[in-house]
Amino acid sequence: MSIRESDWKAFKRLRAVALERFSQRVLGECQQICSKRDATAHERYGELYGLIHERDREMALAFDHFSRSSALSCLRIIRMHNLLTEAEVAEFSKETQCATSVVR
Repeated sequence: MSIRESDWKAFKRLRAVALERFSQRVLGECQQICSKRDATAHERYGELYGLIHERDREMALAFDHFSRSSALSCLRIIRMHNLLTEAEVAEFSKETQCATSVVR
């Protein structure tokens, strides 16, 4: 299914917002791991490595395919990660909101 022009314009803008939020979230998780006092440096490194590997995979699914044909599936993943506010989601047409809704 293709995304309508008005939704594509909103997606392009809000995708950047969501990417920044995702990145900030991951950096926060990294800080938590690095500040653990009850783990050795090597243990923290291993945990950090695993986290970055997993988050990189998640980031790729949500943000690497930047095209109109993949916008709906990317938006659905972005919404699964709760990276947009309700007000931001409301900028999309009802059709796009329904097509990308996430059951929680």
